[in-house]
Amino acid sequence: MLRVLSTLGLWFSLISLPVAAEQVDLRVLAWPGYADADMVAAFEKRHKVKVKVSYITNDDEMWLRMGNKQGADYDVFAVNTAELQRYIDANLAVAIEPSSIDNVTKQLPRFSRLSDIPGATRGDKVYAIPYTYSEMGLIYNRNYFDTPPESWQVLWDPQYQGKVLAYNGSAHNYSLAGLVAGVSNPFQQTNQEFTSSTERLLALRRNALTFYSSPEEALDYFSQESVALVFANYGAQQLKKLQDSGADIGYTIPKEGALAWLDCWALSNGVQNRDLAHQWINFTLEPWVSELLTERQGLANTIVQDTRSVAEDKIIWLEQVEDNQRRTDYWENILSGKTLQTMALP
Repeated sequence: MLRVLSTLGLWFSLISLPVAAEQVDLRVLAWPGYADADMVAAFEKRHKVKVKVSYITNDDEMWLRMGNKQGADYDVFAVNTAELQRYIDANLAVAIEPSSIDNVTKQLPRFSRLSDIPGATRGDKVYAIPYTYSEMGLIYNRNYFDTPPESWQVLWDPQYQGKVLAYNGSAHNYSLAGLVAGVSNPFQQTNQEFTSSTERLLALRRNALTFYSSPEEALDYFSQESVALVFANYGAQQLKKLQDSGADIGYTIPKEGALAWLDCWALSNGVQNRDLAHQWINFTLEPWVSELLTERQGLANTIVQDTRSVAEDKIIWLEQVEDNQRRTDYWENILSGKTLQTMALP
């Protein structure tokens, strides 16, 4: 009996031993489609390393993840140039050494001149290497429209109530509301303009079917519901997904213009192996990798000139906003169903 108890005790002690965590050499935080499994596998094989990729679907989620442990959970992350500024301010991003990334010489001139890209540098330091970009246009269902809608105001049209797919993101929605209202700078709104934008977004909530978070979620809703309009936060990426599914849709840049993002690779304050992080960025700028991004996701890359752009389209590059936290807080109030009267607006 004692031998049985001793054996059981040994067995229980063995199964209670902590399991060694899997060795990870590079930790990447990115948007869906930016680091597909086969691309990651090719990098791992070449460098004989293990890569862990984590995905986010909106800027607010990225900020929360990066803020946890001061960026210690990640080595490299994909972020747009406007959002990057608050990561630099919070010491969550560290400088990059472009001289360690040979493939920057393959990029188109507009992306290789980093000092000409607002938000890519701070002082004499480089914080971002451009990877992909897109405008956030308007997708419309041809079953509802014979001609493309001319204005973003159509998202608020009562005849499309419950048929609008909007995006679940605070910064972009407040900027869109300001753009529609014609404010002088939708990224730097005064208190009065912010209150007006909040009221406008409350009206959008009442008109929208729902607020999606990813291109895949938008595709699911479009396939299952009678959707007339989609604010294409992911631009050409989600346009391609809908087209590939057989949706009869069109895409337009309304007369007010369209917000546009430029996503870049940046180094986290928690980066453990800078050389490997630089090698990752260099790898994604190889022509075959960047072209896969375009082929699979429909997104423009920084290596090959995009032929879909039209010169007369009004494109408005994203800029740093006046108060990210305020936009996040009030957007959560909007989603929760609060009214303008129950919010402590500035």
